[in-house]
Amino acid sequence: MGRLPAIPHAPKNLDAFQVLVAVALSITEGDISTLNIPVGSIGSEQRPLQSSNKGIAAPLVPAGRMLPFFLVTALFFLWAIPNNLNDILIRQFMKSFEINRLQAGLVQSAFYLGYFLLALPAGQIMRRAGYKAGILIGLCLYGAGCILFWPAALVGQYWFFLTALFVIASGLAFLETAASSFIVQIGPLESAEQRLNLSQAFNPVGSITALLVGARFIFSGVQLNKTQVSVLQAAGKYQDYLRSETLRVVVPYIVLGAIVLFWAVLIARTPFPHLGLDYTSQEAAGDHGPALWKRRHFVFAVLAQFLYVGAQVSAWSYMIPYVLAYTKTEERSAGYLLTGALVSFTVGRFTSTWLLKFVPASRLLGIFAAINAVICAVAVLRPGWLGVGCLIANSFFMSMMYPTIFALGVKGLGARTKTGGACIVMSIVGGAAITPIMGKVADMMGVSFGYLVPAVCFVGVALYAWLGSKPEAEELMA
Repeated sequence: MGRLPAIPHAPKNLDAFQVLVAVALSITEGDISTLNIPVGSIGSEQRPLQSSNKGIAAPLVPAGRMLPFFLVTALFFLWAIPNNLNDILIRQFMKSFEINRLQAGLVQSAFYLGYFLLALPAGQIMRRAGYKAGILIGLCLYGAGCILFWPAALVGQYWFFLTALFVIASGLAFLETAASSFIVQIGPLESAEQRLNLSQAFNPVGSITALLVGARFIFSGVQLNKTQVSVLQAAGKYQDYLRSETLRVVVPYIVLGAIVLFWAVLIARTPFPHLGLDYTSQEAAGDHGPALWKRRHFVFAVLAQFLYVGAQVSAWSYMIPYVLAYTKTEERSAGYLLTGALVSFTVGRFTSTWLLKFVPASRLLGIFAAINAVICAVAVLRPGWLGVGCLIANSFFMSMMYPTIFALGVKGLGARTKTGGACIVMSIVGGAAITPIMGKVADMMGVSFGYLVPAVCFVGVALYAWLGSKPEAEELMA
């Protein structure tokens, strides 16, 4: 077994997660001496770091900011869990509520509608109250939505679950608006894409956790054929079976809600650095940069993020139905294959973080998006185990897209970073808009043909990367 790389100058009071962050930093940066941090200095008022001219050699996490970096990076892990439990819920609700793929796709619609409606208010609140306040609001909404799964299961109504998912997503809108912008601004501009990819690398770890928990504790492994259903209906026990399947979702969400509220307490007790980029009236008077809607690279980033999130959510949402339709695999094993796709996603995150040291972010984004368009086309044309392999590889190449589009989109926004970040997070509504479209195509033509939808989305992302991702020079100067 290989040994972990040495972590020079690491503080003695780092816990296991911080050590993992430190190891990842040492791999991507090659030197982690910047992590020799006096923890007591974190609460001081600190102005934003000035951009350096060292390019990719700029430090990822400056001295004095490791603790808030760790706490916010953990949020990427936490919000991945409900995002990916949705893929389990779609299959489970199709069974327990006896609904079709289009109706089950409303799980993603309700979820990402919360992002769309709350992201901009989240940005406005954080302009006045700061990142920490936004994070705490988000965690409280997230925890409350998880706890709502209990009364939803008792009532046994699909709409109640959709409401709970909307509340969870409303909280995640605050978290994603705050966390991504915070990670971009906590260090030098030159290393923003690499830093955000590193934090986002812990997001698929949460995704894998979600699918393992969902496959083990939500899926019962019981698949009734028509004869067995008829027998239960004749005995008057079929509704009891459906209710038992519905109740299986409660415990995982209650436990998750408790963990989230505990993390809120930790963040409430931790001082955060002041980044000095709030859009105050004084800064507004001195801001002579163009309006957001006039910034070509930002507008295209919003559109590209809409397409990317729609492609990612739809591709994962229908992977389990794809496996069940074209391979002789039962649902629990199909859930584990989806977990394998997320392992691929995790490997891709760390790999792309390393590659960004050598390849410009926009170029790498375009190459990966083009590869994914081809992979999805193969999954359409060759359904079966080859198609399943393509969908697993698809996750590897998707991995760097969200953080890279975000970092490219907010580059050069200055005091408008919070509002711009909120707009990019709003574009996550692509998951709500595109997933039902894929569901409709799958119902009409078969699950494999549904993957034409994410293929088209990836073409759009590639065009953004190659043609519209670079800010104008005057925007960076402003």
